[in-house]
Amino acid sequence: MIVGVPRERQANERRVALVPELLPRLLKAGLQVRIETGAGEAAGFPDAAYQGGGVELLADPLPTADAVLKVQPPTTEEIARMKTGAVLIGFLQAATNANLLAALAARSITAFAMDLMPRITRAQPMDALSAMSTVAGYKAVLMAANRLPRFFPLLMTAAGTVQPARIFVIGAGVAGLQAIGTARRLGAVVEAYDTRPAAREQVESLGGKFVALEIQAEKAEAASGYATAQTEAFYQRQRELMAACVAKADVVITTALVPGKRAPILVTEEMVRGMRPGSLVVDLAAEQGGNCELTQAGQEVVKHGVVIMGPVNIPSTVAFHASQMYARTVVNYLLHLCRDGALHLDLDDELTRLALVTHQGRILQGSEGPPK
Repeated sequence: MIVGVPRERQANERRVALVPELLPRLLKAGLQVRIETGAGEAAGFPDAAYQGGGVELLADPLPTADAVLKVQPPTTEEIARMKTGAVLIGFLQAATNANLLAALAARSITAFAMDLMPRITRAQPMDALSAMSTVAGYKAVLMAANRLPRFFPLLMTAAGTVQPARIFVIGAGVAGLQAIGTARRLGAVVEAYDTRPAAREQVESLGGKFVALEIQAEKAEAASGYATAQTEAFYQRQRELMAACVAKADVVITTALVPGKRAPILVTEEMVRGMRPGSLVVDLAAEQGGNCELTQAGQEVVKHGVVIMGPVNIPSTVAFHASQMYARTVVNYLLHLCRDGALHLDLDDELTRLALVTHQGRILQGSEGPPK
């Protein structure tokens, strides 16, 4: 089986779906690898690092590839150049990308969405979303520290004592926990909230203070391991209870996402109005509409003296390590799908079935997010 890796075409995307250190695993499994010239350069992996061992560098590996590895969804032009019946593995955003799914089905592409990987124990080595959330949580804190007109740590100076910054993290999933750990390493005082009471132990283990609100989600997590949407009444009460925490924070980092749905509004304009001038909101849900009512994806907004940052594609800003982490999950998944150098699909296996979005000309899932 021939594995093809094209250069990413999406604007500002610097990651690559396969890094040189993983080539021996694919070759040992009996797979051939063809990589587009320059595919890894933006991430810090020059062509020379891929050469040798039977790997081919081509101007266009798509027409001959039996399996295509990507980061972002393929463009219409890329789909047209892929072999009919080829396998595609990458982030596909299937829940909001009906045209993409139709195009893939029309070419009988067997497409697997890494963003639909179930969060179960067996899938941990293939959990690309968690890997990228680690990058996003880390980088969000650095962005905040760079933009905030205050120090993060407590400083004892000849000019007097400087109090540490106060950080409030909403959501203690992978991104939130990484944000908590990074902020604590920089010396900030950190509080965090999550709908899951069980998150308290994880928050406290990183040196944060868990904020317990007098409200309980009916079902905070689906069987697939992803967060579930709550009622508007729940979110309204949640906002009322969180307002005090938001008001005293120098930085609010929001991380709440529900696959296949708009991100819930957790920070209203009225809550922003109550923050101190010069404070920040870093909204990691910006690409799905944002957790802050004032967020604009890809932009920095100043309202009521508060900076609202809506960064998109944060992992691409740490392209070297993000590529390493993503590529490991993709290679693990590809090898899960292969046997004796050929594709072997076992649809009774939940790891195979739950990430499969198109197969044999049919769209299997997409509009409703991951199966429950």
